[in-house]
Order: sequence, then structure tokens, then C-alpha cells
Amino acid sequence: MKKVLITGKNSYVGNSLEKWLLNDPKKYSIDKISMREDDWMNTDFSLYDVVVHVAGIAHVSTDPNLEEKYYKVNRDLTIEVARKAKSEGVKHFLFLSSIIVYGENISNGVITKDTVPTPSNFYGYSKLQAEQEIVTLNDYNFKVVIIRPPMIYGKESKGNYPKLAMVAKRFPVFPIFENQRSMLHIDNLCEFMKLMIENEENGFFFPQNSEYVKTSEMVKMIAMFHGRKVKFTKKINPIIRVIMKKSNIINKVFGNLVYDKSMSSYKENYQIRSLSESIKLTEGSDQ
Repeated sequence: MKKVLITGKNSYVGNSLEKWLLNDPKKYSIDKISMREDDWMNTDFSLYDVVVHVAGIAHVSTDPNLEEKYYKVNRDLTIEVARKAKSEGVKHFLFLSSIIVYGENISNGVITKDTVPTPSNFYGYSKLQAEQEIVTLNDYNFKVVIIRPPMIYGKESKGNYPKLAMVAKRFPVFPIFENQRSMLHIDNLCEFMKLMIENEENGFFFPQNSEYVKTSEMVKMIAMFHGRKVKFTKKINPIIRVIMKKSNIINKVFGNLVYDKSMSSYKENYQIRSLSESIKLTEGSDQ
């Protein structure tokens, strides 16, 4: 049995991973700890085989007053946890980083294995600097996995997906704009992390759904699930192109940002949810 400690007691990813692993209770025992206070420092990490560090500030802010907090939580805390894990004999450490480390000025919007991370904001820098430090801890007795997922979505997820879903459920018109985005449904992420634990991997990994997402197609799928008809048009595309040059928000909706699919392949299948199935699971009722 693998004894797993997940940091971030109220983390969306952490809670989802706990449920996923406990589908096989004979293989895993799970504990979670809050990182909001310093009490976590008193936790005996030697009791665990794996530490999965998902605690952190997960969304981008441009407020300069928050910069210090981002570095404290996303960088400094990550390094502290990793060092404690290694010093107390933990053999395996998983860190949830982000595609954000690559920044926004990606050639053709396609990230390849040769793309150098160039963050555009302190959220990206805080994640990248954490990576750079903890990867130095990797050795035969302490295997470090760094995961750089694209946008994560799923039932009750936060971030940009709920905003897009709201548009699909309320707006009668939406642009048809040719774009591609890498995304990652929470079940695909959890399955991937399970495989990382089972196979005792180390290194950098870039999981994503098997299909790229076109924003207008996703809006169409969400609207159809809720029985709504949305009219799609190309008439405002010229305006969108102009606004994209000035607005990061619009660029995130309609711009291109994908991992080359070769980066995301793995020896075992983790892409267990198709895009259409993932929309149904995300939008569906629990009843």
C-alpha cells in the first residue's frame, strides 16, 4: 500500500485526486494537510511514501500588492515542503506546476520540447522558480515529478471554464474563431498522477486531453448539453483580432496555446475522458 500525503486540504485537484485514488482503497491510504498556517511543519513526513504538493495560488493576478504572496506561497512554500520531504525520508515528490511558466508569447501558440519557459507575470515566475529549486533535490532516493498542466476543468472547477460555461448558457450569439487550446479534464489529470505514483516516475511531464479545444466548439457543446441554441458568427472576428493584441483575457479565450501532442504521450493511457464526455461530466447533475 502506498501512503500518500496531499498538501492543500481544500484544493480542487487535491480533493479530486484523493477520491480518485480511494477508488482502490487497498492500494492507497491518503492524508491531507492544510498549508494555511505553520502547523504542517509538525507533520511527520516519514510516515509517507509520496508527497503530492498541489497547495498554491492557482490563478493569475496583476495586482502588484499580491506579488510577494505569490512568491511566498508558490515558490518558498513549495521549496520548504520538498526539502522537508527529502530530509524525512520520503521517496517520491509530485509538484503541480502550470503551463503558465511558458508565458504568453509562444511562436504560433505551440509549445514544443524546445520551448524555453519565459513567464509573463509573477504567477509564472513563482512556479518556475519553485521548479528550478526542487528539481535539484532529485536523486535516486528522492524522485521529483514536475507536472505542467494546461487549463484544468471539471465538475465544480474554478477559473476560466465556469466563465465560458456561463457564456454558453446565457449568450445567444458567439464568435466562430479558429483557435486551438490544450486543456485537461480533472479525471485525466488524476489518472495521470496515479500513474506517476504507481510507476515511481521522475522528471517533467505535460499531460493534456487527447483533443485540442476550439473555443466556439466547446461553447457549442456546453450549450447543446443544456438544450440551448447559440448562433455562431464570424462577423466580429476582425474586432476580436484587434482586441486580442491588447487584452490578455480575450487572448486566453480566442488565442492559440497548445502542447505539441508528442510531449504529452505516455506509456500508459491516462486520457480516459474524451472532450465530449468531459463536458457531459462537468455540466451534468450529480442527481
